[in-house]
Amino acid sequence: MSTPTTVDRAFEAALYDTSETALDTGASLLASDPAADAELARRGTEFVAAAWRRGWQPADVVRIVRRELDDVHVHLVAELIRAQARHDRPQGRSHDRPQDRPRGRRWNAQLAELPADAPPRTDRFSHATAVLELYRLLLRLPALESLDGSHDDSSGEPRTESRMLGRIRALLAKAEATGFPEEAEALSAKAQELMARHSVDEALLAARSPSPETPGACRIGVEPPYEQAKAVLLDAVAAANHCRAVWNEPLGFSTVVGFETDLEAVELLYTSLLVQATTAMTKAEAAQRAGGRKRTKTFRQSFLAAYAHRIGTRLAAAAETQVTQDLLPVLASRDVAVTGRLDRMFPETTTTRLRGVRDAAGWAEGAQAADRAQVDHRPPLR
Repeated sequence: MSTPTTVDRAFEAALYDTSETALDTGASLLASDPAADAELARRGTEFVAAAWRRGWQPADVVRIVRRELDDVHVHLVAELIRAQARHDRPQGRSHDRPQDRPRGRRWNAQLAELPADAPPRTDRFSHATAVLELYRLLLRLPALESLDGSHDDSSGEPRTESRMLGRIRALLAKAEATGFPEEAEALSAKAQELMARHSVDEALLAARSPSPETPGACRIGVEPPYEQAKAVLLDAVAAANHCRAVWNEPLGFSTVVGFETDLEAVELLYTSLLVQATTAMTKAEAAQRAGGRKRTKTFRQSFLAAYAHRIGTRLAAAAETQVTQDLLPVLASRDVAVTGRLDRMFPETTTTRLRGVRDAAGWAEGAQAADRAQVDHRPPLR
């Protein structure tokens, strides 16, 4: 029987006991033995690989570490993810298992977005403590719904962005930058219209030239505070773009199911609308304070809830301008495919009622912020 290593003894002391005393004991063992550092790092990459087998992706792990721990842990896990990626798919390995398959473009984009700077240098005891805290978290990550089978270019090569998506990005950038709410909302509506046209074009192309593309899925962070209202906003954006969203409140993300072009549209538009909603909310709240009212959580929650509700209606109207009678069968078949993928991933879902939406002024301000610019029904784009 082999003799337990320093890392084994530290793990036995600290990983399965949540007390501070146990953590100090494990950290002391590691701090006193510099020769254990290499094994400690290798064990960390094994924890990361185990997270991948349980359905997690790089952005998911970084998100939960940032949510549960501190910046030092985020930098530590980013280093582990990069180290594990170097051993992810050794040459000659079979791709029969999901964890051994080429990761794809979306996965590689998440790797590229990892924090680049190294964690701050600390004394050995503090470093060992942070590592053990991180490993405790990685060890208890639950299994997630697998995103394997998502339509993502498995070559991992960067995909050339279409001219249409470039125009959409430019419109949303202008919407975020402008100081005029009416202009921001008009630009966002125009972006949604272009997204709808792009989605229709892709659907028609697929119908005329059948391809192996099937609905995919991605996870989008829904961060506190006011995460319920943000999840409603994401759901509205997803629905307007032929996707479906399922919110995981405990882990702080929604899984969005749809075809790749539509998933890209949802990611772009949700991020932009969240920026715009926050800007509009801050201005509205400042006006309320100038009138003698103190800042309240219920005002913000109600503002964002109303914004999400009203913007959903406007996005759906903008998307409908691109749908003609002859397109209905094509879009209906894609909707069936999306719903089927969603049901397989999430056989059981529940609905949630928004909490804390009881501020009349916040609701009114939020609705006005989403409704100032009337979205006219424009003719379909050519």
